Amino acid sequence: MAQRIILRIELTPNAKEHLNQTSDTLGMTQVAMLSRIVEWFSQQPELIQRIIVGHVPAQIEQQVARVMLRRLASEGKKSVGV
Repeated sequence: MAQRIILRIELTPNAKEHLNQTSDTLGMTQVAMLSRIVEWFSQQPELIQRIIVGHVPAQIEQQVARVMLRRLASEGKKSVGV
């Protein structure tokens, strides 16, 4: 088995309730679900990470989102050979 590192997180009561509901619905432990989320997040491009954590000013969020969607769409076409 791969080496594991255990971390603690702090959640608001509302976030914890949503975590409980989601893990129950998906039939996963909270640790397994959060591990997958962190793995996914760590593999995203830096700009996507910045958007997710709120490091993009609200005034330009929509423009950044449009640019990122265009970039992702063009990369998708290239990988399919279109």
